[in-house]
Amino acid sequence: MLDKAAPDFTLPATGNPSFTLSSLQGQKVVLYFYPKDSTPGCTTESQNFRDLHDAFVAAGAVVLGISRDSIKSHENFCAKQALPFSLVSDPDETACNLYGVMKLKNMYGKQVRGIERSTFVIDAAGVLRREWRGVKVPGHAQEVLDYVKAL
Repeated sequence: MLDKAAPDFTLPATGNPSFTLSSLQGQKVVLYFYPKDSTPGCTTESQNFRDLHDAFVAAGAVVLGISRDSIKSHENFCAKQALPFSLVSDPDETACNLYGVMKLKNMYGKQVRGIERSTFVIDAAGVLRREWRGVKVPGHAQEVLDYVKAL
């Protein structure tokens, strides 16, 4: 999947009822997929991207978070965490399937399908340049920023 055109999609996002990824061509894009709004790991990850947002913008990058949560949930999460970037709602797993982030996970002894925490960097030409899968939150947003600055 790397070094090929990033899979395009059109989905609702906070502040935009019909957001299309390819509309950002000409800018670097950081797409981070996370399991669920307002859960501890996802909140910390979103706060880390929030805290580095000005540096991402200075590096010419747009940050977008994606989960299966509803727009209403995303809007509440954005407001509560003061997130300066959009969150994309993917209830039908359209983008999740395009990027291959749906995995079977063990939760409380049961197997459930969920989003594997993953991040993708797309260059200004719309080409997928880097992916991180099975992300551990501590230090991740800074690692992504360092990569974006070097791109």
